[in-house]
Amino acid sequence: MFYRLSGIHHTRYESARALWPVPADRWQVVALAVLALAAPLFVSNLYLGSYILPWLIWAAAALSLSLLMGLAGQLHFGFAAVMAIGAYSSIHLVRAGVPFELALLGAGVVSALIGTVFGAAALRVKGLYLVMATLAMQYLVDWVIINVPAISGGAQATLRTPAVSFLGLPISTLIERYYFALGWAVLITLFFMNVKRTSFGRALVAIRDKDFAAAVIGVDPFRYKLMAFLTSSFIGGVTGAVLAFCYYRAVTPEQFSFNVSIQLVAMVLVGGLGSAIGGYLGAGFVLLVPIFLTNFIAGLGESGWIYISQNLMAHLPLIFYGAMIIGFLLLEPLGLAKIYDNIRKALLVWPFRHSRS
Repeated sequence: MFYRLSGIHHTRYESARALWPVPADRWQVVALAVLALAAPLFVSNLYLGSYILPWLIWAAAALSLSLLMGLAGQLHFGFAAVMAIGAYSSIHLVRAGVPFELALLGAGVVSALIGTVFGAAALRVKGLYLVMATLAMQYLVDWVIINVPAISGGAQATLRTPAVSFLGLPISTLIERYYFALGWAVLITLFFMNVKRTSFGRALVAIRDKDFAAAVIGVDPFRYKLMAFLTSSFIGGVTGAVLAFCYYRAVTPEQFSFNVSIQLVAMVLVGGLGSAIGGYLGAGFVLLVPIFLTNFIAGLGESGWIYISQNLMAHLPLIFYGAMIIGFLLLEPLGLAKIYDNIRKALLVWPFRHSRS
């Protein structure tokens, strides 16, 4: 069996603390890396630009939000506003003549500063009160973007992204934009997996579990909550810029509405709080499953297998989609990442009896 731990003996702490200590995990990562790099060779431009590219970017956004919600335990229902700040900031910086590399950093800094100001409410309130504070950020940012023509050009205006290059390489064709988004997603994934192993990540987990108990053992909740909002907002702002330049190519206020914030929270919850693979699974579920359900039901209707009205056919995929989310959360509240982990652990000891425990 390829997923077997027999014969694997760690003699150094470095090997025991590796990101993927099991050889089968390393082979899976290598296989996924090869598939991701070779995807433009065997995937059509339609699927590459409409499915894989947005999936990678939204997975990075879900990981940046999971850093805040999964590790630090701080609720955020206005994360689309953070991404909007990054998207608009990067476009205006590039139009002002700033190189794209610095514009990305500038987008992250602006998002981090504004996000941290609203995140400061987490120092005094928790739970639903913190949700209200982040909702205020969402609606305030929406109002400013819509009503300040210098930012968006107006409520109905569309702000196009200029042509840019990164480290001297142009980012114009679909394949170039795909590889840039892939590199950003890989970078955020490695950062997320490693930050949990640092003192910063362990302090966030301590605050998530019980903040006053963390304060007793020397963890400063004031400092680490601000750092969590700062880090998460910075990554979210850069991801918003990547989303604007690599996928949308033109931004409007509707692209970062409150509904997008709800979808991001759904990605984190369905995928699994605090899980790197959960960010990808959750983003894929929220983005791709409704599309596949719509195409599947439409195909059944065209083939004559089912006879329903057009109105019901338009809403039936959403009904199935909502039922699937409820079913997943009922069967496994820890998300799709936990289901994957259960299967992986069962394979580690299969076919022995204690694999059922």
